[in-house]
Amino acid sequence: MKRFTLSLLMLLGVTIMAQAQTAVVKGKVTDGNSGEPLIGATVIIDGTSTGSSTDADGNYSFTTTPGNYVLVVSFIGYETINRSVTIKPGDNKFDFEMTEGGVALNEILVTGTRNKNRTVTETAVPVDVISIEEITQGAPQVELSQILNYVAPSFSSNRQTISDGTDHVDPASLRGLGVDQVLVLINGKRRHTSSLVNVNGTVGRGQVGTDLNTIPAAAIDRIEVLRDGAASQYGSDAIAGVINIVLKSNTNQIEASVTTGQTYEGDGDQLQLNANYGFNIGDGGFINVTGQYQFRGRTDRSGEYSGSVFKTNGTGIFAENFQAGDFNPYVPGQRLTQEEADALNAMNAITNNLTPEQEEAMIEQYGGRRRFSLKAGDSQVENSALMVNSVLPLGGGAEFYAFGGINARRGLATGFYRLPNQSRNVLTIYPLGFLPEINSRIFDGSLAMGIRGEIAGFDVDFSNTYGTNSFQFVITNTLNASRGTPSPTSFNSGGFRFQQNTTNLDFSKYYNNAMEGINLAFGAEYRVETYNLIAGEEGSYRDYGTVSLVDTTGGVSFINESSTTNIMYNRPGGAQVFPGFRPSNELKESRTAVGLYVDTEFNFTSNFFIDVAARFENYSDFGNTLNGKLALRWAIIDQLALRGAV
Repeated sequence: MKRFTLSLLMLLGVTIMAQAQTAVVKGKVTDGNSGEPLIGATVIIDGTSTGSSTDADGNYSFTTTPGNYVLVVSFIGYETINRSVTIKPGDNKFDFEMTEGGVALNEILVTGTRNKNRTVTETAVPVDVISIEEITQGAPQVELSQILNYVAPSFSSNRQTISDGTDHVDPASLRGLGVDQVLVLINGKRRHTSSLVNVNGTVGRGQVGTDLNTIPAAAIDRIEVLRDGAASQYGSDAIAGVINIVLKSNTNQIEASVTTGQTYEGDGDQLQLNANYGFNIGDGGFINVTGQYQFRGRTDRSGEYSGSVFKTNGTGIFAENFQAGDFNPYVPGQRLTQEEADALNAMNAITNNLTPEQEEAMIEQYGGRRRFSLKAGDSQVENSALMVNSVLPLGGGAEFYAFGGINARRGLATGFYRLPNQSRNVLTIYPLGFLPEINSRIFDGSLAMGIRGEIAGFDVDFSNTYGTNSFQFVITNTLNASRGTPSPTSFNSGGFRFQQNTTNLDFSKYYNNAMEGINLAFGAEYRVETYNLIAGEEGSYRDYGTVSLVDTTGGVSFINESSTTNIMYNRPGGAQVFPGFRPSNELKESRTAVGLYVDTEFNFTSNFFIDVAARFENYSDFGNTLNGKLALRWAIIDQLALRGAV
């Protein structure tokens, strides 16, 4: 009893000491002018990821250890606050009043308007300007799609599981619309899409989106998210909106970072290495280079499999009436000897008649039910990327620019567990069944080049942008059940390739003396797209159990391709989890698209303007489309404006 009391007192003492060393930091973040709470403001300890975001009432709260720190408070459109504080054990309250300002409010926009004098506070449509540097200091994310998911309410990107290729490419959408209705730009130039078509009931099923995670976050200065339809300005694939990624242009400054972590469950290990540096070229030119390596480990949130594992049903390959001369269910085309038939019948008699208790004992003997369960969670991804951005002055106000990058990704995901009592398993290869793996080999590359300057008072921009994306499926820890025991355990199941080349010629001019100013922009675009589907190796798609019968006509024997039988007891053909593409599936298709647009902004007064835009496009595969847009903004007073678009 004394020992128990002493142990209890020691435990209580440790608990009290732990509580005494825990500090709670909380408070409220408000607008310094209106006093209104700021929702989604970030409060973190400088140099760490410890902190939180404010709720609907502007309140925040997080726990840490006592000490002297600097609290960093940031919110888009407001000046960042850095405050030195002393955090003591127990509750600590720090309120913050933020002042409007910062880079985001005064930033000249590229997206949603072709008026180079327009800022984020003066637009007729909603545009979010996101500073990547500010966000990555407090956001617990390392991939671009998840960073946007964290900070942009209109943006949605969710990782999929057991969804074939979509486990490796996160579908992204704006305003709840399709993933193929979001146009992504880099430095204002069209970005190519992924080659993967989403399937298996995932988000964006039957659609193709842009793989944002091929763009290293460390290469980005800011992101502009246009939360409005822009088909009349950028093309018919901008129905949901536009995401414009502006690359870094800083020089003579090395930026390097290492980010690591894991989930509370002890899985999902994360490691990201970033490095960025810029060089000056001539008078006003630069080259900015970013390299990134990223590793994301698997997570598993599945439950334990509760069904039968070893008990068989007594039919097909598990029958007990095999005889000499029957086809061998493990080797295609081979006949059973009597000894082999007897051994097969005896083995099947055991598994066919297992009692629940006997089966449960076998399951425990071989690792428990977790051993035979699927894995539901994030796939494993290893990502390497290089991005370059550059500008070279040419004289006379003209400049040459080029940017682009390459990305190589290897992913690993799994499907449903193939159990020992299923015909899609071969016991001579996997006595305990197997969890098939889908390995992705993704390559992405892009290069944009152009010249911009002034001709006859017009700002002129002539550019060409090329992009390519390829996706290959390599299936491992698998088999082709119709091939039986000789089956390989890995296959190349084929893949896809997409290429896009876009040529643009854009003109714009601002007339100061007309009304309060008129901005006229017009231009043309010519785009060529090519899609390839590539077949896999023979073993990845073929059913070796289905064979052609030999018929006789007029005394002549011949193989009748239209008359077949299955000699492997209908075991499924092709690589388990992802049968490969057949040669008959292979294709190479191309299309062209020509676009013409005009976009005019009329400033009737300093407080009221109307934007009128129209775009005509001709697609070689489905015809023409004409889109128009009318937008306006009326600043009633400095603190109140009405805006809208149709």
